[in-house]
Amino acid sequence: MSAALDLAQSLIRCPSVTPADAGALDVLQTALEARGFDCKRKVFHEDGWDSIDNLYARLGTKGRNFCFAGHTDVVPAGDVAAWTVDPFGGEIKDGRLFGRGAVDMKTNIACFVESVDAFLATHPDFDESISFLITGDEEADAVNGTIKLLDWCDKHGEKLDVCLLGEPTNPTYLGEMMKVGRRGSITGWLTIYGAQGHVAYPHLADNPVPRMLKVLNALTTHELDQGTPHFQPSNLEVTTIDAGNPATNVVPSKVSAAFNIRFNDLHQGVDLEKWIRETCAAHAGPHDLKVKISGEAFVSEPGRLAALISDASEKVTGHRPDMSTTGGTSDARFIHKYCEVAEFGLVGQSMHKVDEHAMINDIEKLVVIYADILSGYFAKV
Repeated sequence: MSAALDLAQSLIRCPSVTPADAGALDVLQTALEARGFDCKRKVFHEDGWDSIDNLYARLGTKGRNFCFAGHTDVVPAGDVAAWTVDPFGGEIKDGRLFGRGAVDMKTNIACFVESVDAFLATHPDFDESISFLITGDEEADAVNGTIKLLDWCDKHGEKLDVCLLGEPTNPTYLGEMMKVGRRGSITGWLTIYGAQGHVAYPHLADNPVPRMLKVLNALTTHELDQGTPHFQPSNLEVTTIDAGNPATNVVPSKVSAAFNIRFNDLHQGVDLEKWIRETCAAHAGPHDLKVKISGEAFVSEPGRLAALISDASEKVTGHRPDMSTTGGTSDARFIHKYCEVAEFGLVGQSMHKVDEHAMINDIEKLVVIYADILSGYFAKV
């Protein structure tokens, strides 16, 4: 069994559903220390949020610092009875590794580790630096994870020169896609108030539902933009509407809705928030509105790292990946402020799903790709 597969199984067997670590970082730290990495564990706190354990590990003390980044936390298994295997068993069958985190993204981290082995085996005189920046707070609020670990690194002289994030970027086959940026995300929670009453006497009530419909119509019919060279058009989706009213002959006293905008680099979160608030003020009447900006849109201008990923992928898989900004948010939204960052990992079709799994063949190829990227990056000019 390969080192990556063995380590991936050990990580999957730690039920590290955010914010629990469940021993996952201990497993990774043991593996890295056995390879000569100096490991630092940093637990970050903030009032009102869960404390999170994080890991920064570095091999070498000089030269350029190539950073592998990722997260050991996972989403819940959901309906365990619907799984055909133990979601935290790390079971192998039919050429696949199963378990929560198999693609998002414990196996990618395991591939990082074995790629370092492969690289060092062919570069015994390596005299620069490789690091791991691993959080347990990516799948939830991302408050006490990568963003604070990066700040800690900056304050302690740990400069990152480039960073490869191992998110499962490939939609259907290995080598199909890398991520060089991400859309921003803003979520709104709106409650509109009225007065309860009998539907037969509407003049004695105040129905908030029509006002909610006006607000949502104004938000959803407004064209935010038509996209940019790097991004698809910004998009607002209504995710829930609820009046909490089981009766058909009663006007509700309030109605709530939630919506999310995934936006491109033509917008800033504060400007979208201003537009949302102005729209609500124009149509909602008495209301409460909460807005959260989870991240701004960004592009890490494709440079040497993106080229190395493309070359390595093409060499191993025969496919040169598209450079994309699609999908949800990732911790690259924090990393790009410090260095060039690109994302490349396993096929993500089963992430967050029942029977999440990775193909063993893809795992083996990804190790080779990562090792080739290291060789290219540290090649002596």
